[in-house]
Amino acid sequence: MTLTAPSAASPSRQSPTPPPSILERAPRRRVSAERIAATLTLGAIVVASVIALADSGISIPSMVESWGNAERFFARVGPITFPEPAELAYLTALTIGLVLCGTLLAAVISVPVAYLAASNTTPGPGWRAFGRFVGVFTRAVPDVVLAMVFVLMFSLGSLPGILAIGLHSIGMISKLFADAIEQIDEGPRLAIRASGGSKLQEFTSGILPQVLPSWVATVLHRNDINLRGSVILGYVGVVGLGMEMSFAFKSLNYSEGLGIAIVMFLLCVAMEIVSSVVRQAMLGIAPTGRGLGDRVVRGVANARNRAAAGRVASASERIETSSAGLDTPPSSAPRQAVSHDLHAALRRPWDAVRIRNTAWGWIALAVVVGSVLICNIQWGDLITFWAKIPAIAVQFWPPSFGNYDMATMVGAMMQTIGIALAATLLAFVFSVFVGSLAARNVAPNGTVRSSMRLLLVVIRGIPEVILAIVLIVITGLGTQAGTLALAFGGIGLLGKLIADSFEEVRSGPERALHATGASRTQVYASATLPQGTRALIGHSFYLLDTNIRAATILGIVGGGGIGYYLLNAGQGSNYAAVTAIVLMILVTVLVVEGVAVWMRRVFR
Repeated sequence: MTLTAPSAASPSRQSPTPPPSILERAPRRRVSAERIAATLTLGAIVVASVIALADSGISIPSMVESWGNAERFFARVGPITFPEPAELAYLTALTIGLVLCGTLLAAVISVPVAYLAASNTTPGPGWRAFGRFVGVFTRAVPDVVLAMVFVLMFSLGSLPGILAIGLHSIGMISKLFADAIEQIDEGPRLAIRASGGSKLQEFTSGILPQVLPSWVATVLHRNDINLRGSVILGYVGVVGLGMEMSFAFKSLNYSEGLGIAIVMFLLCVAMEIVSSVVRQAMLGIAPTGRGLGDRVVRGVANARNRAAAGRVASASERIETSSAGLDTPPSSAPRQAVSHDLHAALRRPWDAVRIRNTAWGWIALAVVVGSVLICNIQWGDLITFWAKIPAIAVQFWPPSFGNYDMATMVGAMMQTIGIALAATLLAFVFSVFVGSLAARNVAPNGTVRSSMRLLLVVIRGIPEVILAIVLIVITGLGTQAGTLALAFGGIGLLGKLIADSFEEVRSGPERALHATGASRTQVYASATLPQGTRALIGHSFYLLDTNIRAATILGIVGGGGIGYYLLNAGQGSNYAAVTAIVLMILVTVLVVEGVAVWMRRVFR
């Protein structure tokens, strides 16, 4: 039998299979169906934003033409005028007092609401759902609508504004306060419970001291927002600078209207500085924010600390010199120091810190009392208004669009959503540029960073309502003015959030790329931006949520959308239509907030 040679196709003669490469052997992350759905949803929102921007009518030629209209408008306005000094001082104090009273009312009510809404303090799931519902509902209902209702109950004055600001602010303060409660260290609270402490003692001694900084910061931040929002309340009968400005613009007295707008801008910037000072005085810590107010306070505190350090060093040298010749045994010196410290702690001497804190406490109390007095609250109305509730409730329920058909109202609501989407897209594009240059780890030098930070502060100081009114006067009624006003204001908010997020990314990847010789642009594109993408998505949805509420308000002053019909329904006493419009806004806000929560959870 003859043996045949193995063929070329025989397995014994095949070349060995090459080992898999490193990329092939590396584990691959499985993409879940939920992440794919979230990505597609995000893409759909971006496409809808682009379409909304195209439909808004904003274009370079129209903006150039509007610039010519702006020149003619300011030429027609002439010199800026202001109310009489005494009247201006009274209106300013009244506006501040109204805002402070409303914010303090919200701060007090938000404590039990947050206690019920927090998962680690709520008595049960039903109470937690109730607390969360109160927060969401008060955030969703515009403060202008609340002011309309309270004007019917209490007539014109400061009380409707205080209640509208207070109830609307409960949503934001209670939500952030509840989140802070859920993140506490449970050790002190459990220790108080183990020693037989009551629920009240657990909260006041084990929970409140941990969340007090967050609560104070949230209340102060909300106070700044309420000051900006108080302008629009003047259009529905709330006294203050907002009402005077609405009268001025409605009577075509643009010079005085712009003068009051300038006063509001300066007041907003001053309030930011005062908020930083109050935060430092109440908490005893230096502010960590990067706004104008925090910067001013930190600069003063640093100078004071350097001076104090010099005095301490001189005192230490004198003590060492004087103690060199003493015969006191070394072992007794620590015991004497401990005894002296314990005695001083029990005696609580009136040192500079205690005097300063006490002075700030009395000043704060005086400001609160002055705010209540200048608002001239008719306390009797809080007792008599209950009899008006049934008659007023009948006017608001059941909801009905009245003379407007469903298609018209749905179209107006879609127009409001389109304004918010287009404004968010514009703000996002410019905020990424400005916010990146405002970040310490991205800006090429300190001058650029400081300039961008100052620009963001100036933008945040201009209330969107005032900017929308000026743009409407120049460009006319429609979505273009509302979109531009919201986009401009959104740059100040989103740009600051982006800058802060980029400065908080891990520095390790950035340093590694720098060590390999990468350029600043390469470091930004490969390390900074990828790490900040999740925060960028979250901040953008937060801005979209804010813009939907703001777009409703801007419609009241002629910015287009559902706000126009809301104002007409309120002025025409068609309160059933007001209820129907508010329900539409509530559903829209809840949907956007739900999508935002889902996106943050998927992309975390």
